[in-house]
Amino acid sequence: MANLACRVQNPPCSTPQTPKPHPHIPYPCSYFTPTKTQLNFRSFKGLNRRGKRWVVAELRVDEIEQRPGSSEDDGSGEIEEGFDLEWPPWRNLPKRYKLIGVTSLAFVICNMDKVNLSIAIIPMSHQFGWNSSVAGLVQSSFFWGYALSQLPGGWLAKIFGGRPVLAIGVLIWSFATALIPLVAGNMSGLVFSRILVGIGEGVSPSAATDLIARTIPLEERSRAVSFVFGGLSVGSVMGLILAPPIIRSLGWESVFYIFGFLGVAWYLAFQLIEEGQATLAPISRSSSLDLEPRNDSWSSSLDELRGSLQDVPWKAFFRSEAVWAMIYAHFCGSWGHFTCLSWLPTYFSEELDLNLTEAAWVSVLPPLASIFVTNIAAQLADNLISGGVDTTTVRKLCQTIAFVAPALCMTLSSVDLGLPHWEIVVILTTGLALSSFALSGLYCTHQDISPEYASILLGITNTVGAVPGIVGVALTGYLLDSTHSWSLSLFAPSIFFYLTGTAVWLTYASSKPQSFANTD
Repeated sequence: MANLACRVQNPPCSTPQTPKPHPHIPYPCSYFTPTKTQLNFRSFKGLNRRGKRWVVAELRVDEIEQRPGSSEDDGSGEIEEGFDLEWPPWRNLPKRYKLIGVTSLAFVICNMDKVNLSIAIIPMSHQFGWNSSVAGLVQSSFFWGYALSQLPGGWLAKIFGGRPVLAIGVLIWSFATALIPLVAGNMSGLVFSRILVGIGEGVSPSAATDLIARTIPLEERSRAVSFVFGGLSVGSVMGLILAPPIIRSLGWESVFYIFGFLGVAWYLAFQLIEEGQATLAPISRSSSLDLEPRNDSWSSSLDELRGSLQDVPWKAFFRSEAVWAMIYAHFCGSWGHFTCLSWLPTYFSEELDLNLTEAAWVSVLPPLASIFVTNIAAQLADNLISGGVDTTTVRKLCQTIAFVAPALCMTLSSVDLGLPHWEIVVILTTGLALSSFALSGLYCTHQDISPEYASILLGITNTVGAVPGIVGVALTGYLLDSTHSWSLSLFAPSIFFYLTGTAVWLTYASSKPQSFANTD
């Protein structure tokens, strides 16, 4: 459809003028009544004169859209006519796609602020004289806040909606990230700042899950979840690529200032996007849950907040085998993910004898490969579901790949087979990339079984899933100091949890919708 936009900057002529030839319109646009409204046409035959009035003949108007920023008559008599280029290109995208895109960008910044310490910890350890145990304590402190904010994040997202919770979370973790260089010389202050980063980032998964559950239909859900949470992999790649040159050129402190500023900039831009979307048409109720404000005021929201704990069917959650399967699977997957995310740069630096920049570039490979695997897994899962394959079967298949593949690759890497370093890198990259199948497995199951309580369910499983970040990251450093073996400290525990997680998931997992009626 050609979009013909006519803007009149002067009043319509009171006396007839000689018509100007035009390939599509036989008479000039100056005879239209001035308006700030843009008309999008499908068919247009011409203008006819009836007395002193000019009328449009056989015109079908498909859409009337208010054009923001149209200027009033400047007296120049200038008339503009032509085809609207529809800029920016995402202007006419459905509202749910815009929300998903902006949420994914928040997750990019989220992991940039998460992985920056895994690179900066190397020069920080040299400057402050930290051993592996202390470095592990510093890195694990992030997950203390991350675990604490999971259930509150899901609870708040259900009451207030995912958008405000996500925005406030980004603001909290961004300011806390910028605070780190100022308190790095004091261990208590450093740990507290990382706890704040964890609190801010901890509410984001539940907020995103609330958005997805309320706006995305089942047949698009795997791709939506993968696109949003795939931003984590993009953030890891960008953080690991950008951090070393920034540290080398400006010092390790600068990486926290710069990455923190990005989050603040996202927050400010997000406020503008929210205002600009007020005139968008509402999303079809037939394709998803309604995304309308659930309260007329913050005071009524707070009233609901105070009584909402009694309304959540906690006992029904914990009587469900499917929920327990999600909890344990989340724990197992997080053990391998968080320990590798925190320690792989150090492993590549010490075990493979790489410098800071080389170790960072090699550490980029797993999340970079995950971006491609995520897209493949999402398309595969959605196509299987659209083709009639049972949703539970699809989720079990994807999660099994996400567990078995890294377990096998870590086993090959930990056994002394005399492999060259580059082969070990390829093996680990393959295994960790395939673990991204979890985004089309475990991470979709919360919305599958209960869109209404999806954010709270993710808060529950993510709380347990944050424990490996607290225990596993610190334990890896302790075991490394004790055994001086990367195989025993990093790989062996992950392999154990991957394999037991697979067994539990295949036995008890389900994507069958559950009502979780509160009968307590």
